[in-house]
Amino acid sequence: MSSNEKLLVTLESGVKRITINRPERRNSVDGETVELLRAEIEKSAEDDSRVLVLTGAGDAFCAGADLQASDGGDIRSLDVTAVLRERTNPTIMAMRNLPKPIIARVHGPAVGVGCNYALACDMIIASDQASFGQVFVRIGLMPDGGSTYFLPRAIGYAKAFELMATGDIISASDALAIGLINAMAPLEELDRAVDTLARRLASSPSIAIAKIKEGLRHGETSDLASALDFEAVNQADCFRSEDFREGVTAFREKRKPHFTGR
Repeated sequence: MSSNEKLLVTLESGVKRITINRPERRNSVDGETVELLRAEIEKSAEDDSRVLVLTGAGDAFCAGADLQASDGGDIRSLDVTAVLRERTNPTIMAMRNLPKPIIARVHGPAVGVGCNYALACDMIIASDQASFGQVFVRIGLMPDGGSTYFLPRAIGYAKAFELMATGDIISASDALAIGLINAMAPLEELDRAVDTLARRLASSPSIAIAKIKEGLRHGETSDLASALDFEAVNQADCFRSEDFREGVTAFREKRKPHFTGR
């Protein structure tokens, strides 16, 4: 296991687990933590990981930005545009551009930019003790971290506006009901649910998974004709892969395929 004071990372059997490790601050992130997270996500594009799991230490997923990292005077003089452009935004983009799936394991509060780290993942599995909130408005801010993009696409404009404008925090069961998360499990069963999904994705054909993620990202801003052409071009990469040949062979032999990511 490799570790840093603010970020813990393990990699085993293709599953990389990234844990924000500031439990004394409910995993609220300061500038260094954001930089460490971005660097680890970018590193994942080249290492032996096949799926990532993002979570937090202690009883929270991430309580947002650490507002106590600076005193009030420093905050007022902060060039927030530069901070978002240089730290927050590149981290979110790295998560979305990574050609590997990321699962958010949300066991407790995911609020502010912490909620948006979860939204930037490809799937969200939450415990029944989790909660989600766009709480920026409570301190006179608009949401950042990509939530104005992610949230209306997940739950629709009206509900996204409601959550952002009120700053309400919702339960995991409510998040499941409106389509904000993929699944919910009792806290004591959360790890089993996440591990089962992570192993399944890690054993999937990685070229196809990467193309699925890229195709969905492309489809968010394309018309039907462009999406169809993207599929036609990128299906060729899958078609030429060893995993495709293995998949067809396993189908013919009526056995489970063994994909290698080649």
